[in-house]
Parts: sequence; structure tokens; C-alpha cells
Amino acid sequence: MADLSTSIAVIETDAGTLKLKFWPEIAPKTVENFTKLAGEGFYDGTAFHRIVKGFMIQGGDPLSKEDHPNVGTGGPGYKIKAEFNDRPHVKGVISMARSQHPDSAGSQFFICLAEANFLDGQYTAFGELIEGDDVLDAIGNAPTLMSDSGEKSKPETRMGVKSVKIESADA
Repeated sequence: MADLSTSIAVIETDAGTLKLKFWPEIAPKTVENFTKLAGEGFYDGTAFHRIVKGFMIQGGDPLSKEDHPNVGTGGPGYKIKAEFNDRPHVKGVISMARSQHPDSAGSQFFICLAEANFLDGQYTAFGELIEGDDVLDAIGNAPTLMSDSGEKSKPETRMGVKSVKIESADA
């Protein structure tokens, strides 16, 4: 296994490439889980299925590989324990999505489009964007429709994730 403190995630999307560095010192199990899933190809072919302008983009749901009616509820078949920390949710921070229960994250994650300090200490922040700010903005500004839950967050056009690869930051 690569040294997670020097590893980065390279997320190839339909809009371009996002590169994120991890924070294994504050969220070791979360970083380990994300990198394991990425290494297995779990995220390849998924999409950013939820986009809330000025807030965040959400992905990592295996049900988003197709236009499944329950997109937003999928996961890897297990949950991981929350690793809440003091890192602020600001633009470019990647954090784990979850349901009401604190220990309900699995594979879904979100990347903040702006400061979201109301999430601090309640969601597991585990890294930050180091390259691809323009790509983040492009996805975050994609036109959206009403979702089944009544939130204006469903992308009009699929915002696909071609692949998520873990690489050494030195490479």
C-alpha cells in the first residue's frame, strides 16, 4: 500500500481532472477506505449525482453508474466510523457524505464549492483539492433540475467520473 500521506487522488471527470491530497493524520480510516475503493475501481463509471450550487458536488454512489431511481442511497455494502475533526469545510475540501447517523458513511463523498462551516465537526473531512479548481467550478455550475426529494440538485447533463486513481504526489 502506498504511503497515504504522500498519495493523491486523481479524479478524471467529463469536465476534466481533479487532484486531491489526503489528510491521513486526522482521518486515517476514511482515507484508507477511499483509497481502497478507488484501487478496486469502485468509483470508475460513477457520476456526480448531486450538485448544489454554491455548496457542494456529491459523488461516489455505485447506483449512479446507471440512471437508477435510488441514486443517492448506494454504497459499498458496509459503513465506516466517523472521524470528525477540526478541519473547516471550505472550498475544495473533500468530505464523506452520510445519512442522519454519524457512522453511516460508505463510499459517497462530496467536495465543497464554498465555505460550509455548518458541516464542521459533523462530517469527516479527509482531504483537499490541489489541482482542478476550474473543473470543480465547471461541475458546480452545471445546470440542475429538481431531484425526487424536491431539491434543485439533479444535474441536467450527466457529470461522469471516468476513473479515480491513487498516485504518489511525487510522480
